[in-house]
Amino acid sequence: MTDEKPALRLENIVKTFPGVRALDDVSFAVMPGEVHALMGENGAGKSTLMKVLGGILQPNEGRIFIEEESTIMTTPLDAKAKGVVFIHQELSLADELSVAENIFLGELPRKSFGRVDWGKLYEQTDAILKTLNVGFNARTRVGDLSIANQQMVEIARALTVDPRAVIFDEPTASLTDAEKVVLFDVIADLKSRGVGIVYISHRMEEIFKITDRISVLRDGQYRGTLETAKTDEDEVTQLMIGRSLDLSRNEEHREHGEVALEVRGLSCGDLYRDVSFKVHRGEVVGFYGLVGAGRTEIAETIFGLRDPSEGQILLDGQELRIHSPVDAIRHGISLVPEDRKGQGLVLGMNCRDNMTLPQVDDLTAGPFVSDGAEIAIFDQYRDKLDIRTPGWRQTVGNLSGGNQQKIVIGKWLSMHPNVLIVDEPTRGIDVGSKSEIHNLIRDLAGQGYAVIVISSEMPEVLHVSDRIVAMYHGRIMREFSAEEVTEDSLIQAISGIESEKVA
Repeated sequence: MTDEKPALRLENIVKTFPGVRALDDVSFAVMPGEVHALMGENGAGKSTLMKVLGGILQPNEGRIFIEEESTIMTTPLDAKAKGVVFIHQELSLADELSVAENIFLGELPRKSFGRVDWGKLYEQTDAILKTLNVGFNARTRVGDLSIANQQMVEIARALTVDPRAVIFDEPTASLTDAEKVVLFDVIADLKSRGVGIVYISHRMEEIFKITDRISVLRDGQYRGTLETAKTDEDEVTQLMIGRSLDLSRNEEHREHGEVALEVRGLSCGDLYRDVSFKVHRGEVVGFYGLVGAGRTEIAETIFGLRDPSEGQILLDGQELRIHSPVDAIRHGISLVPEDRKGQGLVLGMNCRDNMTLPQVDDLTAGPFVSDGAEIAIFDQYRDKLDIRTPGWRQTVGNLSGGNQQKIVIGKWLSMHPNVLIVDEPTRGIDVGSKSEIHNLIRDLAGQGYAVIVISSEMPEVLHVSDRIVAMYHGRIMREFSAEEVTEDSLIQAISGIESEKVA
């Protein structure tokens, strides 16, 4: 590999934004047939660097080379024409258009007089979709697809050309385990064809499974490159954040308080049925299961986003009537949602106003909102969560995905809830920030909060939970204490094996 020319190379790239030097003299190269991980904390510059490479942003200084030929990427279509394809972390699809139109947007096959060749378009699209083994076709409206399937449409875009390099920015964030297998097969196929792969992910297990080398950015600067087979998670983490992390299982033993939240026989149509559990003050209860197990739907019911078909929700022994999120918030129940952009933030609003939005009525001074009170809340949780932003005036839509998630978490923590429900708390967040959020969740429980954590990551559930609820197809299969749970028993429980067989 060392005798070959790089598939692509960036040399001395500098990119600045108002008040921020996002990239500071960064050089980066990926070889043909290599899967090269790019890692770093949120705000380290990874996505900015790849947007420069993908023609989305123009560098202030530096050069881009494709197979050692200097080039300028003026637009994403220009980059694609030169063999560089960007698969975004955040979906960039047109909901009202078909799958085929989204995949070939800007490059629709034409007949005479500029007419779209629909037959050829659908034929080419279905051929690509067949390689991805998806359950939809070229004519399907994108807005009718799940988030996971929309991500597969993004991936299909890369297969419309003969690429020299493909950039995957957090590609598995919305994928099921089965879809991840398909994605990794696609990456392996691209690799076998000599395509250079840039793989951005915070998930260490993926990095060590599919990559050849790992390059690290910190604070917008290049920190080094490691061979994946010759390093480990601790060395990569040290390079990323300058310190080691404790990501071991939760072995903390402490007394819990009274029952704060109790759910009795809760059902919601076909989504979940006969769900019962308790959460004590000072306790973290983790919900773990496959996609479609009903975990998120239970949280949405408790928060008033769904109406149950039967069952009871009790807070401190008193039955609640929750018909909307306003009712839930009034009772001190908060939900950090899975979809931060769609449900957790107003992207065009600044950081301070996003964080204080649920409590605006409590921060008024006469007819006006108290700027000083709002800024004090923002400053407190910016420091506590290490939110990286030039200041409270920054538009939330301009922050990295991880920093956006921290704004959502800070918004609900600032409400000092009785019960905090956190759905996928660290999705798209780097290991350093992930550790901080895990510690914060444990600290909140230590302060007497009742916390529910919903996560698709087994290490996360094991690390933060005092008790784990395993779900399968809308039912609770088994509850585990932190002391008794094993990875094997947890996997068996979420796979539908009856609890008595597991025992």
